[in-house]
Amino acid sequence: MTPTRVLVAGARGRMGRVVCAAVRAAPDLELVGEVDLGDDLGSAIRAAQARVVVDFTTPAAVAANVEAIVDAKAQGVIGTTGIPPARMDEFAAWAAQAGCGLLIAPNFALGMVLLQRFARAAARHLSRVEIVESHHEAKLDAPSGTALATAHALGAAGARPGPHSGHPARGVDVAGVQVHSLRLPGLHASMEVRLGAEHETLRLAHDALSRECYVPGVLLAIRAMADGRAGLVRGLEPLLFGDGA
Repeated sequence: MTPTRVLVAGARGRMGRVVCAAVRAAPDLELVGEVDLGDDLGSAIRAAQARVVVDFTTPAAVAANVEAIVDAKAQGVIGTTGIPPARMDEFAAWAAQAGCGLLIAPNFALGMVLLQRFARAAARHLSRVEIVESHHEAKLDAPSGTALATAHALGAAGARPGPHSGHPARGVDVAGVQVHSLRLPGLHASMEVRLGAEHETLRLAHDALSRECYVPGVLLAIRAMADGRAGLVRGLEPLLFGDGA
């Protein structure tokens, strides 16, 4: 079988280096390009004849990169966070018009995807929910894209705000869920969803102990998009469960 040709944007970044190493090590994938800030992504895609482009860059660069991916008729796997919902809708329209596919996920850790699914199921029965998420102090966005996506999903599942919601000391209200962000040196990426009801509480937590924990999800996304999916795929749940629920 011919290996899938993969190009990585943001290849010199911390996550980009991990992705490049994982693609090199995968027998069914071939790393055909590495680009970073200042490189012409569209030209690189065409020159390398890349089938799938993986983007781990910055919110400021991602729109131009997605445009270059769809213009080149490649498939995109986007791990850059901090993309506004309106921009996501725009990306979906670009992909549909070009007849290619984009998978955009706020988090590629399989354990985090499972946490989000479990938390949504729990929020239907324990509707008072809060999120505490932490990252190293250099992380650009707060709350994280993962925390925002989780809060919106929990709000849709029935989570409701509690007393004093909206007070500055109570974190940020996202769809009726209070989100608290910690940014300190020495912290790993972690998120805890706390649910409460009369006489009981439930805590669901995920810790990303190294960037390698995202590799299985990134490789899953690359292989799925290489099969020719069209349009926008939001997150890994459709790949893991098939229902997107």
